[in-house]
Amino acid sequence: MNHATMTTPAGPLTIVVSGDGAVRAAGFTADVGMLLPLVHPGLRAEPRAVRDLGAVTTAVRDYLGGDLAAIDAVPVEQRTGGPFMGHAWAVMRDIKAGEPVTYTGFAALAGRPLAVRAAAAACARNAAALFVPCHRVLRTDGTLGGYRWGLDVKTWLLAHEARP
Repeated sequence: MNHATMTTPAGPLTIVVSGDGAVRAAGFTADVGMLLPLVHPGLRAEPRAVRDLGAVTTAVRDYLGGDLAAIDAVPVEQRTGGPFMGHAWAVMRDIKAGEPVTYTGFAALAGRPLAVRAAAAACARNAAALFVPCHRVLRTDGTLGGYRWGLDVKTWLLAHEARP
């Protein structure tokens, strides 16, 4: 696995990728050690710091520059113990920038409208922040809810993605 840290307006963004460039973990921290426990044990390898992650770095720069769809095609590799979590993460990737949904709405999109807690758990257990955009899921009343990397980061991301 390779990792790099980028400077963003929301703070440092560290990204861990597989040898073929699939994001395994990402978060708004400069400490790769905070990300490694989030990577599924079956996907873990010794991380190696690099300056640039190629297409992943380019996609993040483009996203920060205003091309909000630039991160959509970046491959992500996460695993979990159950089928719903993986499905929920795939559905989450379809939530478009500037179109946040509620946990209830996300549960419905994932095909389990009564599984609001499971939908919230998918957000909480997401290791690939930004690329699997859990920041686009809000509480039913429209408030932010939680975010592993801080509500200030979630606020910045949502404002960056807001459509005029």
